[in-house]
Amino acid sequence: MLNLFARAHVSRVTTPVGRWLVARGVSPDAVTVVGTVGTAAAAVWFIPRGQLFLGALLATVFVLFDMIDGAMARARGFSTPFGAVLDSVCDRIADGVLFAAITWWCVASGQRVLGVLALVCLVAGQVISYIKARAEGAGLTADGGLVERPERLIASLVGTGFEGLGIPYALATALWLLAAASVWTVGQRIVAVHRSARELAAGQDRGTVT
Repeated sequence: MLNLFARAHVSRVTTPVGRWLVARGVSPDAVTVVGTVGTAAAAVWFIPRGQLFLGALLATVFVLFDMIDGAMARARGFSTPFGAVLDSVCDRIADGVLFAAITWWCVASGQRVLGVLALVCLVAGQVISYIKARAEGAGLTADGGLVERPERLIASLVGTGFEGLGIPYALATALWLLAAASVWTVGQRIVAVHRSARELAAGQDRGTVT
């Protein structure tokens, strides 16, 4: 949902950066990998050690690489099937490591309920993406939902960063809201797939009758 409103503004920054990198022969795939490795390293190294603000800040910087590689593909004028698969795989890795690191810190600091919520966010986020990929592989659609990847990242990183600055209940609030919204989104996507399947079956039936 968020990307419908923010993408145009973010593109004003990522588009010229993407063009600059392409002009210098940098591969979008390389940027994808660097962004993933950087996000994972920042999350695993800083967040479990309690350096929440620094970890969230650095992870945010590397997450932006995910937007830059898309801008590079557009600047180059084409994308490759391998690049699309690599981007999706790297997204899942980055998301999984980030929420695993948050879970680690929550459990280590004695906040087991928040650890469970972080795990819910991790699993639900992976399922949300899987539903869409599996649906598209079956010729169906499962777009949209209350929280997609940008919303999940913003909520988790902002909550983690504010918690690191000493703002009370920042991470707890983010995780409670995100866990509930993520589970809701799983349901939304399942409903979307069911609706798409019915529409596809109805279209096939009409074709058979004709």
